[in-house]
Amino acid sequence: MNWKKNLPPQISFSTLVLSMGGVGFSPLAPGTMGSIVSLPLLYLWGLVSIPKIVTIVALIFLISIISFMTERVQKKLNLKDPQWIVIDEMLGMMVTFAFVPQIDFWNLLLCLVFFRFFDIIKFWPASYFDKMNHGAGTILDDVISGVYAGILLLIVNILFALR
Repeated sequence: MNWKKNLPPQISFSTLVLSMGGVGFSPLAPGTMGSIVSLPLLYLWGLVSIPKIVTIVALIFLISIISFMTERVQKKLNLKDPQWIVIDEMLGMMVTFAFVPQIDFWNLLLCLVFFRFFDIIKFWPASYFDKMNHGAGTILDDVISGVYAGILLLIVNILFALR
C-alpha cells in the first residue's frame, strides 16, 4: 500500500490538528500510533479528576469542531477518510476513557486494546458512519467504537474489580 497517496499537498493548521501534530503521517499503523499518543493525554486528564459531565460536554464540543474541520479539509483535498487523519482515534480513546472508573495502567492498556479492536472491527452503526462521505462519518465511526470499547471496559472493571 502506498501510504503517501493520501498525504495533503501542504501542511496547514488543520492538517497538523487532524494528524495530531504529524503522528498521522507515520508510515506504520497511523491509527494505532494516534491511539498510543493519546494515552499520556488520557492519563493527565484522569489525574485532574474532571467531573464526568465536564468530560461529556468537552467531548461533544470537540467532536463537533473536529467533524467540521475534517469535512472542510476532506472536501478541499478531495479525500475520504485519509489515513493521516488520526484525531478521530484520540476522540474515540477519550470516549472509551470516559467509562473508566479509575485511572491506572491496566485501564489505560485495556482502553487502548478494546478501542483498537472495535475501531478495526467496526460493528454497526460504526460501519454505517465509516461509509459516509463526510467529515462527520470519519469522526463518528471512532466515537461509536469508543462507546463499545468503553462499555466493555466498564463490564471488565465490574466483573474483575480492577480497582
